[in-house]
Amino acid sequence: MMASMQTAVAALRLHNDRSTSVGPVGFNRGWRRNGCVKMKATNVNMKMTHTPLREKGGEAEANDGYLLGGFLAEDRFVYRQTFVIRSYETGPDKTTTMETLMNLLQETALNHVSSAGVAGEGFGATREMSIRKLIWVVTRINIQVDEYSSWGDVVEVDTWVDAGGKNGMRRDWIIRDYNTNKIISRATSNWVNMNRETRRVSKIPDEVRKEIQPFYLNKVAITPQNSDTHKIEKLTDQTAQRIHNGLAPRWSDMDANQHVNNVKYFGWLLESVPINVLEDYNMTSMTLEYRRECRQSNPLESLTTIKVNGEDKKMLECTHLLRMEEDKAEIVRARSVWQFKKPRHNI
Repeated sequence: MMASMQTAVAALRLHNDRSTSVGPVGFNRGWRRNGCVKMKATNVNMKMTHTPLREKGGEAEANDGYLLGGFLAEDRFVYRQTFVIRSYETGPDKTTTMETLMNLLQETALNHVSSAGVAGEGFGATREMSIRKLIWVVTRINIQVDEYSSWGDVVEVDTWVDAGGKNGMRRDWIIRDYNTNKIISRATSNWVNMNRETRRVSKIPDEVRKEIQPFYLNKVAITPQNSDTHKIEKLTDQTAQRIHNGLAPRWSDMDANQHVNNVKYFGWLLESVPINVLEDYNMTSMTLEYRRECRQSNPLESLTTIKVNGEDKKMLECTHLLRMEEDKAEIVRARSVWQFKKPRHNI
């Protein structure tokens, strides 16, 4: 049992740490063929090394980062993880959806906290946050996509954190195509602390700040001139072109912080987008501005208005709103940019 665990961990280590040669062996980037992902070595004289195991509770436990499929890079400031795109993570056009990308961002953010050794009991909370009953909540996120991956592709996600204003934290991501090393997506977000019992935003305590400051990296995924920082206008019954009501959060939409997972909001926002836009355009940018929490018992409404950019109608800009159906209280404001799809040629 011990030997099999060591072999599995060693394989993950070789897969992730591509910049390091093990003995005479160095790994090139993986290659796809017939939907299968394979690794090729530059030398057949392969030597496997074992990641040290440590004992915990009487059971052998491998290095957390490698079991999570990721590791700390760039002097431990950046968390890096690779993912194979599964069939169920693609949409009708056989490419990844924006929801898939948002799930990758969330997964790497949580794994970063665990791999950094500061994880407490909450969903991505640090130890000092857990003591004070605090959780992280995202207030704004902007995702920009140059290219969507397909089923079987391998992507590499980097994430890091930095200060975000006087009372927040900024988290950035870049997503690369693993084979070409080309950056295909970028994202930036702002986070604040919230008390998990009172559900009120809280100032980041000094003790929490001391935990996370050593991991701050002065680097941006999206430059200020390319970032969507403009105000998102509020939609009303009079300004919205389309309204879709009767959206009901389910128990499975809730996360460990006892509110609707922020990724779920994205799907509800698209419920009021015309089907021809979903079929004929690719979303190249999405900015979400979170206004309040949503619980399972809150029926929702999705509103959208569309503006055509350019005479050829190849660019669209949509403004969205997700609100409570009963009292019309805002939950999420959003803005999306869409590019007309290029014709696809089957080979």
